[in-house]
Amino acid sequence: MVEVDQVIHRRLASEVALVNQISHYIVNAGGKRLRPMLLVLIARALGCTNPQRFELAAIVEFIHTATLLHDDVVDESDLRRGRKTSNAMFGNAPSILVGDFLYSRAFQMMVSVQRMRVMELLAEATNVIAEGEVLQLMNMHDPDITVDDYLLVVEYKTARLFEATARLAAIVSDAPQDIEDACGAYARALGTAFQLIDDLLDYDGSTEELGKTVGDDLREGKPTFPVLVAMSRGTPEQREMIRNAIFNGEVERMHDIVEVVRATGALDATREAAHVQAERAKAALAKLPESEYREALLQLAFDSINRHA
Repeated sequence: MVEVDQVIHRRLASEVALVNQISHYIVNAGGKRLRPMLLVLIARALGCTNPQRFELAAIVEFIHTATLLHDDVVDESDLRRGRKTSNAMFGNAPSILVGDFLYSRAFQMMVSVQRMRVMELLAEATNVIAEGEVLQLMNMHDPDITVDDYLLVVEYKTARLFEATARLAAIVSDAPQDIEDACGAYARALGTAFQLIDDLLDYDGSTEELGKTVGDDLREGKPTFPVLVAMSRGTPEQREMIRNAIFNGEVERMHDIVEVVRATGALDATREAAHVQAERAKAALAKLPESEYREALLQLAFDSINRHA
């Protein structure tokens, strides 16, 4: 990860001062570097020593960071990881444009790797992520979406980049197709589990713990898994209250809604759904050779669903 960070900081360099300022601000915002870590761990689990793995890990982090910059503008978010978002600090236009810079820098780096499969995989993943953003936008303030609708957004917006990251690790390791597919299945399940817990934590913690405001998703009109479960299990009055909150982005009865989400067992149901995904991730890992790196990947899957912040 030290090697990855060195690549990230070297590749962030721009002759435009504001690009440097914003890109360093967001990249240094205390993120988990989960996707680069995933790539490096899988590569080591497959016996890879190719230094291109560091470049690929940095590429994935740039793509992820670009999506965060754009997300925060679309969502009008002020807080991320306990700090002001880039758009709150610098404004919407600079944040979007620096997000574009990070995307284009990532594609420059892809070319330098000189593997058509890498280009193909990441071009497809970034396209799907963009589709996921639009899908989520279409679902905003719609209390009638189904759990399947919600999970499709998770697949597009979150799980697809996790999957692409894992496949990149297999590609740079020159692994056979069945191993690449197993890595992809592991990461797809991991990404889904991770997002489910993110959505759960929106109703199960304080602003200080989460680095954002509790109930933010509902304020933005986002119907997530816990809310959909709460609506399906609540009384007609509770269901109507949540429907109105989603439709109007209502904040006045936020405390009552959070209580309903907790009282209906929606948080337990969300954690259970995430556990199912972690078990799928575990099953996929069985195809990889035994090693301390495979054990770390297994640990990562279950740590991701047991976190509380």
